[in-house]
Amino acid sequence: MRVIPVLDLKDGVVVHGVKGERERYQPVVSVLTDVAAPLAVAQAFSDKLSLHEFYIADLDAIQRRGHHQTIIARLAQSWTLMVDAGVSDVQGVLKLLAIGASQAIIGAETLSGWDAMETILAEVPARQLVFSLDMHAGQVISRSPQLANLNPLQVLERLQHMGWKQVILLDLARVGAGTGLDRTLIAEARRRYSELTLLVGGGVRDMADLRDLESLGVSGVLVATALHQGHITANDLALYAASSRL
Repeated sequence: MRVIPVLDLKDGVVVHGVKGERERYQPVVSVLTDVAAPLAVAQAFSDKLSLHEFYIADLDAIQRRGHHQTIIARLAQSWTLMVDAGVSDVQGVLKLLAIGASQAIIGAETLSGWDAMETILAEVPARQLVFSLDMHAGQVISRSPQLANLNPLQVLERLQHMGWKQVILLDLARVGAGTGLDRTLIAEARRRYSELTLLVGGGVRDMADLRDLESLGVSGVLVATALHQGHITANDLALYAASSRL
């Protein structure tokens, strides 16, 4: 299972996300580095934890208050990135890929409707796309009433039918809150929609949660707080990687 550190970018620095309350996000405080500069945080993840694939959320772009394209392009020179910058059309996806993102994330939160998803999937290879099923306390978040009126499992059913390959279950209410995982939703999603590569974000507290997610058949996990607070250490990850190779 892939362990993917999260870098939430706001006003040029990495911030600590808590419960999706973005106006309250502050520069990250970490046991891994003394600064919140994106390149320094990424380097710390890479050097100290041997993690080289990152999830980037450009919060300024998502909220239409600017962007971090120059920083993302610099990060992409050294690491593999999946990037959520609030894009919702083919042009936006292609721009992200052009600056170096390995995969562009299409978030339910900023999506206008199903038609946009179908157009993007028709124009861009599925391997370069990830759909983020954005939720708050289990409720789908979206500008599109078509999505917001569905429950998460209904959205996943539609995604699998459309031919999407990778999906993130991201519950913003659990981000940085230390509340743990929604095992019921994750297990049911894995059981019903086996064709989807499932990633999970929000609520990971420690190695026990990582092992739990792996047992549920999750392919990757987004983590930030547990890494910055030292609840998941370099030694933990090394032992986990070694056991996974057995």
